[in-house]
Amino acid sequence: MKATLDHVGIAVRNLDEALGFFRETLGLELETSEDVASHGVRVHFMRAGSGWLELLEPIGSSSPIAAFLEKRGPGMHHLALRVEDIRATLAELRTRGVRLIDEEPRRGARGALIAFLHPSSTAGVLVELTETPRSML
Repeated sequence: MKATLDHVGIAVRNLDEALGFFRETLGLELETSEDVASHGVRVHFMRAGSGWLELLEPIGSSSPIAAFLEKRGPGMHHLALRVEDIRATLAELRTRGVRLIDEEPRRGARGALIAFLHPSSTAGVLVELTETPRSML
């Protein structure tokens, strides 16, 4: 198993304000946006070198991102690592005793299969594994 950086997820309260910073200060451009209703979030991807920044905006007050913002405020939400075979990776991590939030992968943004690992097993960082379709790389 070898993982590579896919994206860093950043929870934002005010998308326009966040985009202003990333566009005007860092010169990054918004490339794609989509609603992921099953997660209660609107995602906005900005290319940053060989990886992406994913700005996460809640769609309503019941969104997990809304709860995150309420508790912790805006900022880094998760680190996403790309793997070639997410099911095989989850099985291997399970045998190594890694605590999984998602036992089975589910559909995420950009058509990817995703699964989250519990921060208690990942040095305190919420880690998302993603098997991203090649067309989105």
